[in-house]
Amino acid sequence: MPVLFIGHGSPMNGIEPNVFSRSWSQQAAELPVPTAVLVISAHWYTRGTHITTMDMPPTIHDFGGFPQALFDVRYPAPGNPQLATETRALITKTEVGMDHDWGLDHGAWTVVRHLYPDANIPVLQLSIDYTKPAVWHYELAAEIAALRRKGVLVLGSGNMVHNLRMLSWEMINGGGYDWAVEINETFKRLISDGDHNALINYKQLGEAAKLAIPTPEHYLPLIYTLGLKTAEEPVSFFNDQAVGGSLTMTSVRIGAEKDRH
Repeated sequence: MPVLFIGHGSPMNGIEPNVFSRSWSQQAAELPVPTAVLVISAHWYTRGTHITTMDMPPTIHDFGGFPQALFDVRYPAPGNPQLATETRALITKTEVGMDHDWGLDHGAWTVVRHLYPDANIPVLQLSIDYTKPAVWHYELAAEIAALRRKGVLVLGSGNMVHNLRMLSWEMINGGGYDWAVEINETFKRLISDGDHNALINYKQLGEAAKLAIPTPEHYLPLIYTLGLKTAEEPVSFFNDQAVGGSLTMTSVRIGAEKDRH
C-alpha cells in the first residue's frame, strides 16, 4: 500500500470543495482501496505513544472561531480494535497505550472524509510522543511497515512549513514568504534524493527551517511517512502550494498508483 503525507492546512478544507480537497479525493481514486487508514496527526501530541482502540471513534472538533457548519460535521467511520492490537504488537520501541477516549481529530477527519466520503473504511489514529526526537519517530515508523502489506493506508497529516504566528491574511489565498518557498523546495529536494538524515536533523538546515518548524508537531507526520519508505519506491508531490505566507500545503505520495490494466 502506498503511504501519504498530507498538508492539511485550515480545518475549512474539510468542508470546502477547493483545489486541495479535490486533490485528496483524486489520491484516493489512484490508490488501492485500503483495509484501514492509520493517521498520524499533528493534533494528537501526547506524552507516550497511544493508539485509538474504540469501535466507533468520535469526530473531534479541536478548533475554534470557524463557521457552525464545520462543527456540525460528523465523520462516522468505524475503528478497528483488532488492528490497534496488531499495531501495538509490532512496536517494540515503546509501550503503546490503548486509547478509548480520543477519536478522530481535525488532522484526520477533514482529510479522510474527502478520501473516503462513505465513511466505510476503518480509521485509527496513532499519537505523536512529544518527548521524543525526530529520529525516534522515524525508527518507530519502520516498525509498523508490515501494516502496508496488510493493505493499511498510513497517512501522516501536518504541514511541512507551519508557522501560524507569521501568517499573512493578505496572502491567505496563495503565496509564501521567500524563506517558506526556499525551505519547502529544500524539503522536496531532500525527499526526492532520499536524504532522510538531513530531514531528520532539520534544525541543521538553517534559519529558514527554524522559521518553518517553530514547533515540530506538524512536521513529524512527514518523518513517519519517510520512515515507511523502501529504498526503490517512487515519490511524487501534489498540492505543492504555499498559502498565508508561512504555510505550505505540499503533500507527498510514496509508492506508485494502482495498476489500471
